Amino acid sequence: MKRSFIIFFTFMVTLLLMLGTTFAEEGEVCIKCHRAVTPLLVKDWQSSEHSNNDVNCSVCHGSKHKSKKTAHLAKMPTEATCAECHEEQFDQFVKGKHNFGWTSLNALPVTHMEPDELMEGGKGCGGCHNMGIKSEAQKKELREKGYTYRTNSCDECHTRHTFSKKEAQDPRACQICHMGFDHPQWEMYESSKHGERYAMKEMGRLPKDASAPTCQFCHLPNGTHTNKTAWGFLAVRLPLPKDKQWAEDRTTILKALGVLDPKGKPTARLDIVKAADLARLTEEAWKTEREKMVKRCKKCHSEKYARGELEKGDQMIKKADRLMAEAINIVADLYKDGILKKPGHYTYAYPDFLHFYQTGGSHIEQVLFKMYMKHRMRTYQGVFHANPDYAYWYGWAPMTKALDKIREMAEDLRFKAKVQQVRR
Repeated sequence: MKRSFIIFFTFMVTLLLMLGTTFAEEGEVCIKCHRAVTPLLVKDWQSSEHSNNDVNCSVCHGSKHKSKKTAHLAKMPTEATCAECHEEQFDQFVKGKHNFGWTSLNALPVTHMEPDELMEGGKGCGGCHNMGIKSEAQKKELREKGYTYRTNSCDECHTRHTFSKKEAQDPRACQICHMGFDHPQWEMYESSKHGERYAMKEMGRLPKDASAPTCQFCHLPNGTHTNKTAWGFLAVRLPLPKDKQWAEDRTTILKALGVLDPKGKPTARLDIVKAADLARLTEEAWKTEREKMVKRCKKCHSEKYARGELEKGDQMIKKADRLMAEAINIVADLYKDGILKKPGHYTYAYPDFLHFYQTGGSHIEQVLFKMYMKHRMRTYQGVFHANPDYAYWYGWAPMTKALDKIREMAEDLRFKAKVQQVRR
């Protein structure tokens, strides 16, 4: 009896050890091969929480790929794959603006006029705007084109294969996308007092418990994956303000965005704006996000100070919109008077900001676009990010210069039109 028990016990221990080895080393075939093919990728995984919790290759990539010949059978994980374990984070992500990156990219008319190579994978617009859940039809279309696009939004911030939470919480994780021409939030943050304090704290020149707000502290607090802002990326919202002049100016900008037609009637683009959550379209929606931001600011500042500083940002948008609307109307009048020819890809004889530089070669239109997408952005975002240099020297001052340039060019175009008319 004793001998039988010992044999049974030994068998069970051996079996359990074998099963344990199977569970822990299920991806050993992958690891052995990829140590030679992509050794640093393997090291990343080995240093990750996934590795520590026996989340091996097959959990995310499936078990059909076991050799070079079956590489095409490796499943590329999507957000849904991550959601199997990280359901709460997935549900939060779905509601935030990051999830609409892919939607907004494909909604832009200019996207379909640019080189495809700049729209897929990690290059050009697609380098950032690939974020967002794609439909099976979209993924199939991209695969058929042979694109090496990124299938998963999660690894934009938690880069594979470490998928580090600490990396995603570092403000430098945001700079990959939030920098440059039309969205230099990283540059604004890094050279602001908030960014300077973060740098000093990291270098040990401030106490460990010193306040040093990061991008995530303000925009993704407490680890949430739902990110929104009161004004949105375009800094337009509904309802229109009670101030008559500002209401007119914002209406003009909405026309240039193609959300309203030249007569002020809604277009199909308004539905796209709604679907991609590009703007707050009710007073309640705007106030909800504003109050969230005030709550975060109050962790370091008084409520009165926080509301006052945010109000300055609102007023800066109002003043920037005044300059912007005048510039738009100057170009719109050139169309109306037949002095400037409408580009063939425009729907209306009216400036269309969503075609970017695809304007048919008109320099005045390109100056107008740059004034909106670069300088106006810097003007109000510089104020909201507490960066004086960006708000003024890279924002407001170039806006005034651009408006002067547009006035001058419009006058020249009108003069040339008169000369040509006399010669006829």
